[in-house]
Amino acid sequence: MNDLVLASGSSHRAQLLENTGLNFRQVPSTLDERAIEAPLQDTDVLAEDRAEILAEAKALDVSEKKPGAWVIGCDQILAFENQVLHKPKDMDAARRRLLLLAGKTHFLYSAVVLVRDGQTIWRHVTPCPMKMRSLTPEFVGRHLADVGDGILSSVGAYHIEGKGAHLFEKIGGDLFSIIGLPLLPLLKALRENGVIDG
Repeated sequence: MNDLVLASGSSHRAQLLENTGLNFRQVPSTLDERAIEAPLQDTDVLAEDRAEILAEAKALDVSEKKPGAWVIGCDQILAFENQVLHKPKDMDAARRRLLLLAGKTHFLYSAVVLVRDGQTIWRHVTPCPMKMRSLTPEFVGRHLADVGDGILSSVGAYHIEGKGAHLFEKIGGDLFSIIGLPLLPLLKALRENGVIDG
């Protein structure tokens, strides 16, 4: 049996893996993501490359502590009008985020990386264009009151797999990637590398 480790504390990513029946351990990376990303600010590094860099850094961090394990690193970047947005700090920031994105298209770049013994074996990024419908401040206030502050775990201030679906007019990519883990490409890579039966 191969030792499979998810280098993320995300309950959503863990649930996606659990739903497939995979046996894995969840060992979150302790790296400071903002410190890793800081040198990339004000550079021409694309949002999708930033997501991949962060996913790889987290996987490598955990791989150092778990020799022999196949480590899955993940990250998701929200890009909107040439800027990268991070998770809102509080509900007021979440309200401003939704109103900023309302009626426009933003992109989620979901990266996943597979590392073993400090070596990157495979990497992938899925782009997901997300067209939000027009929203009134009153609706946004009612929506956030309904969903609660669990929404602060999401870079976009929404959970598309739940009531956040009401915010959208059109989405691209796949639901797994929007939630934060490009699951189908990951499963293919795990099969191709003999980590799981295929």
